[in-house]
Amino acid sequence: VQLQAFGGGLVQAGGSLRLTCTASGRFVSVGLMSWYRQAPGKEREMVGKVDNGDPPSVTGRFTISRDNAQNTLFLQMNDLRPEDRGVYYCNANIKRHWRRDHDNFWGQGTQVTVSS
Repeated sequence: VQLQAFGGGLVQAGGSLRLTCTASGRFVSVGLMSWYRQAPGKEREMVGKVDNGDPPSVTGRFTISRDNAQNTLFLQMNDLRPEDRGVYYCNANIKRHWRRDHDNFWGQGTQVTVSS
């Protein structure tokens, strides 16, 4: 199982980015999916989460949604600010057929830089 996150980059303050994270490999289902951010010199913190069947999660300037058919998680970030910079990671609970429970997986991270 792999989680691949992409869509980061350099953007000016006030701009927007849409991050995408896709789960691939052999599995039965994807449960809770989340985005985390790790700013320079700080601990990783959760940006938001959305479970299977949940509506999009809107927190201020950020919207988290998912496409269950594509096993994909999105993070739409609007009106970006310099303090939003960091490495954004996706996280997901994934059920593989030989495992009784979901296991937790991390993506590799995608860098977001916001210039002032």
